[in-house]
Parts: sequence; C-alpha cells; structure tokens
Amino acid sequence: MTQPRVAVLGAGSWGTAFSLVLSDAGNDVHIWGRRQEVCDAINRSHENAEYLPGIALPDSIEASHDPAVVLDGADLVVLAVPSQQLRANLESWAHLISDDAVVVSLMKGVELGTHKRMSEVIAELTGAGDDRIAVVSGPNLSHEIARREPAASVVACADIDVATRVQRRCHSAAFRPYTNTDVVGCELGGTTKNVIALAVGMATGLGFGDNAKATVITRGLAETGRLADAMGADPKTMSGLAGLGDLVASCGSPLSRNRTFGEKLGRGMSVDEVAASTRQVAEGVKSCESIAELAAEHGVDMPIVNHVAALIREETTPAQMVKSLITRETKSEWA
Repeated sequence: MTQPRVAVLGAGSWGTAFSLVLSDAGNDVHIWGRRQEVCDAINRSHENAEYLPGIALPDSIEASHDPAVVLDGADLVVLAVPSQQLRANLESWAHLISDDAVVVSLMKGVELGTHKRMSEVIAELTGAGDDRIAVVSGPNLSHEIARREPAASVVACADIDVATRVQRRCHSAAFRPYTNTDVVGCELGGTTKNVIALAVGMATGLGFGDNAKATVITRGLAETGRLADAMGADPKTMSGLAGLGDLVASCGSPLSRNRTFGEKLGRGMSVDEVAASTRQVAEGVKSCESIAELAAEHGVDMPIVNHVAALIREETTPAQMVKSLITRETKSEWA
C-alpha cells in the first residue's frame, strides 16, 4: 500500500525534525531545501548535518531543491520557512500546490508591513479557504523532537475534521498532537512567545535570577492574552500548549534561538553582532515590530513587546529596558 505523500518546504532544523515526525507517523516525506548541497547530503547520508547533526533520518525522507518535484502528488503541504520569507516563496510555489491539499504552517511570525499572520498570508497567496489551512504550534524545540523525546503540540484549523486529519498524520510514538479550532490564538501564542523569550534571554545575560525570569514570563503571557482577546481568540488557548506550553519551552531552554539571541544581547553584543554569529533565524527579532504595531492597532498595552522592539531598533539597552519596565506606574495585576 502506498504511503500518503507529504511535502515539507524548508530544510532547516524544525522542518527537518517535523519531517522525521511525519515519517515516523507513516508518511512518505519529501523536503524542499533552499540549497542543493543540503538536499544532496540528506539523500546521500540520511542526515541534515548542518542543522541536526548526529540525527539519522529514515530512508522514507527524500530531499530536492526543485519545489515542483517535492509538491508533486502531495495532499499535505507543510511550510517551514522563515516567516518573513513566506510571501516571496509562496509567490513561486502557490501554483504548484494541489487545489485539494491541506496547507500546514509551522511558522511563528507576523509579517512586517501587512501585520498578517502566516495563515492569512497563505490564504492570500494560495486562495485556500480556512478549511484547508492548519497551524502546528506548541513547545516544540526541534533538537528534542529530532531525538524523539516525548513532546506534544496543537494542530489548529477552523474545520475540526481537517484538524483531526492532520493530527492523525503527525501522531507518532513520541509526538502527541491535540486539535483546536482557534487558529488566531495558536498563531499569536507562538509568535509573541518569541519576543518574550528575547526578553527572558536578556535578563539571563544581565545575570538576573529566576524571580526576574518568572516575572517576564508571567507578564509576557498576560500581554499575549490581552492581544489574543482583542483579536477574538479563545482565552483558553493561552493556558494550553500553544500558549503557556510554548512560552515556557522557549523562555526556559538554552536550545531556544530567541532566548539565546536575547542572552547575547544582555551580555553586551549588538543586534548585528548576534545576528552575524548564527545561521539560525530568531523570529522574534523581526516579529517584535509587527506585534507592537498590531497591538497599537487594537489598543492593547504590551510594554515588554514595545521595549524589546525599541531595543532591537537600538533605541535602548537591556539595562535601560529593565529599569524602564520596573519603574512604570504601578497598577492592579488584572488591570
């Protein structure tokens, strides 16, 4: 019996790790890679040594630099490129995606300029309806997923039947997906936690302890909840895997790109210096500006996000940011 075919567009650490999950769940997986040499290495040695060194990939995973080859016959299309590059890539790929394929976003970002969530960009460029667009979000550090350590996540789609179909396609012995219909909440939780993780990383880099970090995490969750509520999300989502779960993982783990980026900022490196020191994309560095603008549009107070955005613009320093946040006017916790 032929295995169902999945196209994964993006051969970075998360795209590759999720490809392994899909393969373990019984899918025939084809990965698109931006660079031919990465694709050749996956096909030759069954390892993506650049992003997930030491992780053996199943023979059922193949890679190609040609999107037409990867997308041919795929009934499930998974997008795992940096969020700010999605539009440019989809402009080239959209006509290759089957009209009945479900498109799944692994991306956690808000587009600069348009303030659109990734599912909205997908809908605009592919013409797919809400019943064909799903989001996977949760505490999913790619290196742990690739090592098949136990993890859970959320598959969100406006159509619960489609969410359930995608759930079945990625449920493996180590990866447990739950369904949700709150696409907005799941996307906002996954996007905003990147910015909060930058702030937690800065607190770590400045040498602060667990009290400071717990404060940033908790108040960051409050900010995320206010924005989600203003945009019509389900409040329960923020206490779930795509909200609190993702926030805790990203803020607490040295494997988190955004936390690591923030930690280097806290130690005195500039934004450009940190960016030059890594090939991995820390999504919060770009999305913080979009989220701050989105919050302003909806009249939502997000002081941590605003301060991080100012720091990325190099209008303040980590130490000044902490002082500014601490000395803000006092108020009720639930104000």
